[in-house]
This record gives sequence, C-alpha cells and structure tokens, in this order.
Amino acid sequence: MIGYIMLGTNNLAKAVKFYDELFSTLNAERFLETDRFVAWSTGQDKPGFAVTKPYNDEKATVGNGTMIAIAVETPAQVDEFYKKAIELGGTDEGAPGPREMPGFYAGYFRDLDGNKLNVFCFTHG
Repeated sequence: MIGYIMLGTNNLAKAVKFYDELFSTLNAERFLETDRFVAWSTGQDKPGFAVTKPYNDEKATVGNGTMIAIAVETPAQVDEFYKKAIELGGTDEGAPGPREMPGFYAGYFRDLDGNKLNVFCFTHG
C-alpha cells in the first residue's frame, strides 16, 4: 500500500551521504533524484524512501510521534543496519533486540536531522 515516504532535511548533501551508505546494507539504490530530493528503493515494485529540502524553503522539523519503520528479513540484518546507522552519526533510540510483541525484533535510531526510524523483522511466521 505504501508507495514511498519522504523526510525533510536541512542539509541534503549530508543526508544523501548518510542514506547512500545506510541503504547500501539493503542493496537499495537511488531511483529518483533532483536538486531538491533523492529517493532510494530495492526495486521498481517496492516502496521508496526519500529525503527532501522542504518545498516551502523553511526549516525541516521532526514530527513528534512520527517514525519510519524499515522491514528486513533477519535479526542479523536488524543488527547490521542499526550498527551502520550509529556509525554514520545516527543516535540511539533503543538498541536492537526482542520487543514486547512476541517475535518482533527491532532497533531504533534517529538520523542526522533527528527523524526517528526503526529497523525490524519478525522472528517467526
């Protein structure tokens, strides 16, 4: 159902570098790019993730209660993605591990602009 999500940034070049490296762990590549935004995906038929300079040219701000969740297949991928985000300058919001919902394994972090993300998988079908 979700086609793509977009987060605002106050430094497009810095955000693009962060996400280029972070999404390389998922083999995601840029699929759309202008002077205002860049979007990544793992395939044309898959949802996309984009960062953008706000259209109104005002400061990008973080939404209170807003979080983007990145789905992966295994706990090892959660660990790798989370670790990479922190190495690239992201900040910890909850280290990877099992959560209160049985079979839900996730790690939480904020990107360079303070946007909250989570990387997760289900450990049973």
